[in-house]
Amino acid sequence: MQFAILVILLVAGLTRAQTNQASTSGSPQDKQTQRSSQSGSERIVREVHHELVLLPYYGVFDNLAYKVSADGTVTLLGQVARPTLKSDAENAVKLIEGVERVDNQIQVLPTSPMDDQIRLATYRAIYGNSVLSLYGLRAVPPIHIIVSQGHVTLEGVVAKQMDKQVAETQAKSVPDVFSVANNLQVEE
Repeated sequence: MQFAILVILLVAGLTRAQTNQASTSGSPQDKQTQRSSQSGSERIVREVHHELVLLPYYGVFDNLAYKVSADGTVTLLGQVARPTLKSDAENAVKLIEGVERVDNQIQVLPTSPMDDQIRLATYRAIYGNSVLSLYGLRAVPPIHIIVSQGHVTLEGVVAKQMDKQVAETQAKSVPDVFSVANNLQVEE
């Protein structure tokens, strides 16, 4: 998610810079070409985000991110617990108009009963906490719990710095967790 936010912010910044540059130089036809290319990239970013969020098996134990290049290449990033989600994400993005190529770098997490237990225990610890329980009411909760060989990574977005700290504390309280990496972004 943090990559998606970064890509959107970068595209927005580039769009402003290109619009300012277009207004000071170039022919009207060049300006029109630049505007259509900008709107095309922004549209692709919006559609990629939309398609990934709507994947039927995308959940709290998966983390999907992406980058969109000016040449129409979409790079898929992140980690998923099910191998089918990796291919589903690629297939959904391939169908978007304007996408020339998909570079699927999504990592499939290793299958492990111990990791599954840690996922569930971490989910209960985070979303069972009174401070964080409201985040669990969304269709895809914003705090994603990625577990690989006993190591937990928290990805996503929270409203306050305190929520980020509480989530990390709750994840660290789970038995059998070796480490917790807190990559949560704060909206404030």
